[in-house]
Amino acid sequence: QVQLVESGGGLVQAGGSLRLSCAASGRTFGIYVRGWFRQAPGKEREFVAAIDWSGAITYFADSVKGRFTISRDNAKNTVYLQMNSLKPEDTAVYYCAARDALRGGESDSRTYNYWGQGTQVTVSS
Repeated sequence: QVQLVESGGGLVQAGGSLRLSCAASGRTFGIYVRGWFRQAPGKEREFVAAIDWSGAITYFADSVKGRFTISRDNAKNTVYLQMNSLKPEDTAVYYCAARDALRGGESDSRTYNYWGQGTQVTVSS
């Protein structure tokens, strides 16, 4: 089993920045893709960003391209989501995810095996 714990959420004004972290523990060997998803009240969970094992390949939702970056530190089993130029529509619970599948469907939540509990991000206008 793999345990994922998010941190770094909070309240920020529009235009501000936040950095989310997701630490993995347990059987982390073989976990290749790490991702972030979010869910706003009354909406379905949606893909935000993902990163492969090497950190060389990243994926982003169109809504966050150019504003968010994703990175990972494999020595610490931690993935980061740097969120800049935040907008009120970015308000949501952000979930960290991980999977052992190597390729394909990085934006599809159904391909992820493990999930964190979520951290709230609120952007005020």
